[in-house]
Amino acid sequence: MEPNVSNSSDHQAVEIAMETEVHRVVSPPYRSTLQKLRARLKETFFPDDPLRQFKGQSGKVKLILGAQYIFPILEWGPKYSLTLLKSDIVSGLTIASLAIPQGISYAKLANLPPIVGLYSSFVPPLIYAVLGSSRDLAVGPVSIASLIMGSMLRQQVSPAKDPILFLQLAFSSTFFAGLFQASLGFLRLGFIIDFLSKATLIGFMAGAAIIVSLQQLKSLLGITHFTKKMGIVPVLTSVFHNTHEWSWQTILMGFCFLVFLLLTRHISMKKPKLFWVSAGAPLLSVILSTLLVFAFKAQNHGISVIGKLQEGLNPPSWNMLHFHGSYLGLVMKTGLVTGIISLTEGIAVGRTFAALKNYQVDGNKEMIAIGLMNIVGSSTSCYVTTGAFSRSAVNHNAGCKTAVSNIIMAVTVMVTLLFLMPLFQYTPNVVLGAIIVTAVVGLIDIPAACQIWKIDKFDFLVMLCAFLGVLFISVQEGLAIAVGISVFKVLLQITRPKTVMLGNIPGTDIYRNLHQYKEAVSVPGFLILSIEAPINFANTTYLKERITRWIEEYETEDANAKKKSGVKFVILDLSAVSAIDTNGVSFFKDLKMALEKKNLELVLVNPLGEVIEKLQRADDAKELARPDYLFLTVGEAVAALLSTVKSHASNYV
Repeated sequence: MEPNVSNSSDHQAVEIAMETEVHRVVSPPYRSTLQKLRARLKETFFPDDPLRQFKGQSGKVKLILGAQYIFPILEWGPKYSLTLLKSDIVSGLTIASLAIPQGISYAKLANLPPIVGLYSSFVPPLIYAVLGSSRDLAVGPVSIASLIMGSMLRQQVSPAKDPILFLQLAFSSTFFAGLFQASLGFLRLGFIIDFLSKATLIGFMAGAAIIVSLQQLKSLLGITHFTKKMGIVPVLTSVFHNTHEWSWQTILMGFCFLVFLLLTRHISMKKPKLFWVSAGAPLLSVILSTLLVFAFKAQNHGISVIGKLQEGLNPPSWNMLHFHGSYLGLVMKTGLVTGIISLTEGIAVGRTFAALKNYQVDGNKEMIAIGLMNIVGSSTSCYVTTGAFSRSAVNHNAGCKTAVSNIIMAVTVMVTLLFLMPLFQYTPNVVLGAIIVTAVVGLIDIPAACQIWKIDKFDFLVMLCAFLGVLFISVQEGLAIAVGISVFKVLLQITRPKTVMLGNIPGTDIYRNLHQYKEAVSVPGFLILSIEAPINFANTTYLKERITRWIEEYETEDANAKKKSGVKFVILDLSAVSAIDTNGVSFFKDLKMALEKKNLELVLVNPLGEVIEKLQRADDAKELARPDYLFLTVGEAVAALLSTVKSHASNYV
C-alpha cells in the first residue's frame, strides 16, 4: 500500500491507496486463571527459570545438579587443578595484603574494635567460597556499610561509654542484615534492590565517600574531641573549632603516607599491570609507620596508636545477639539499611567482573550467600561484610581463577590473628585514616555523573539529591530522599503515560510520531494516537482528558486552516499497551460513549493479548471491539476506513 501525497500552497493532503489486505486481530489461546497466575508468578519470581536444567534428567543427576545449585563449589571443585591453585594463591595473598589494613581501618570507621575487622575478613570469605557464584568477588568489610552502621548505632549508644553494648548491637544488626539478604534470595525478591538506580548509587557513593574522608580528619589532624554527627557542616565545624588539638607530627606523617598511597593508586590506574603497587601499598604503609613509631617512640609525641590487640581466632558471639529489648527496632533498622547497601554493592561488583570474564552471576544465589555469611558472621564476632570493589578489582587483576582466592586470603588472615597481632600494637591511627581516604576516593565517579547529566537531567537531579542529602543531612536520610525521588519518577511515568500523534511517512504505510519525524504528515479526518504505557486506575483520567484535548487541538487547527474535513475517526495504536485493569476497560467504554456524542468513531489498533482478552470479556454488546473497528496495523485501519467512507459516499450519490 502506498499513499500518494499531493501538496498545494495552502494545505497538504494525503491520498491513501485502497488496495490492501486487512488482517484480523486474533485473541490469545485460552488459559485458565490458574495458568495465568502461574505464568505471572514465574516471570516475577523465576525469570531465570532455575529448574530448566532438571528437565529430562534422571533422579541421580537431579540430585547432583541440586547440590551444585545450592553449593557452587561442588560444580567447579572437581575440575580444580594445580595450575588454578597457583593463580589463586597469588591473588589470595595479594588481596590479603590489602584486606588486613583495610579490615582494621574499616572497623574503626564503624566505631568497633580493630580486631573485629580482621575477624570479619576470616569467617565470611570461607562461607562465600562455598556458596557464592562469583569467581572474582573478594569478601570483607566495606567503607560505606561500616560508616552507616557506626553512624546509626552511635545515635543512641556511645561506643566510648558503653563499648560492650555497642558491640552487641553491631553483631545483632549484622544478623538482621544477613537475615534480610538471605530472605530476598530465598523468596526471589531481588528486584527490590533495583529501586536503587545507578544515579542514586553514584550520588550516594560520592557523598558517602566525602563524608568518610572528612571523618578521617580526626585521625589525620590528631583531634581527640570530634563530633559524632555525620553532616559536612558539623564535621568541618568540629575540625576548625578544635585547631588547638591539631598535632603537627600527626599531620606530617598523615600527609606523607596519604601522598604515597594516592601516588601508588594513580600508578596502578595508569598501568593496570602494576596493580600490585596499589594493592601492597596499604600493608607497606602499616609496616613502615609501625616501625617509625616503634623506633622513635612517637606515641609519646602526639601520635596515637592502635594499642594492644587480642590474639586468637574469632570467639563465638551468638550470646551477644539482641532479639528483644528497647534496642530491637534500632538493630533491625540498621540491619535493613546496611543489608541493602552492602547487598547492592556486592551484586554490582560481582556482575561487573563476571561480564569482563564472560560468565554469569546468579543474583539470588549471591543474596543467599551474602546473607548466610553475615548470619554466620554475626555469631562469630564479625560485622557486615560483602564484596568490596577495591579488593575485587585487585583480585581480578591478580589473575584469580576461582573463589579459592577468598580461602587463601582467609587463611592468611587466620595466620595473622594467631601469630602476628602484637606487631600491630604500634600502628598509628593516622595511617589507617590515610588508607580509608585512599580507598573511598575511587567511589567519586565524576565521568559517570557527567554522563548522567548528558543523558537524563531528571536522573541527574536524583543523583544530586542523594549526594547533597548525604553531605548535609545524613547518610541514611540522603539515601531515602534519593530513593523517594526515584520512586516518584516511576509513579510519574505511570500516572502520566506518553501519548503521541502519528502521521504517515509518504510513500509507505508506516505511521510515526509527527513531532519526531518531520516528513510524517497527518491524514485528514483521522486523529491517530499512540499510547505508550499500560492503562490502569492511575492514569485513565489523565488519558481521557489528554485525548479530549488532542481532539480539540485537531479541530482548532482545522478551523484555523479553514479546512472542512474535520476529524471523523480517532485511532488508538495500542501496540505499546501491555496490560489494562478494570479501570482501563471502563476507560475505553467511557471514551467510546464520549466520542459517539461528537459523531466520532473509536478505532483500536493491535491490542495485545491481555488487552483484547479483557475488552472482549467486558464487551457484552459487542460494541467496543467490533471487527470493523479493530485492526492489526494503523496502515490497514486508515486504508479500510477510507475505503468504507468512499463507498458510502458513492452509494449516497
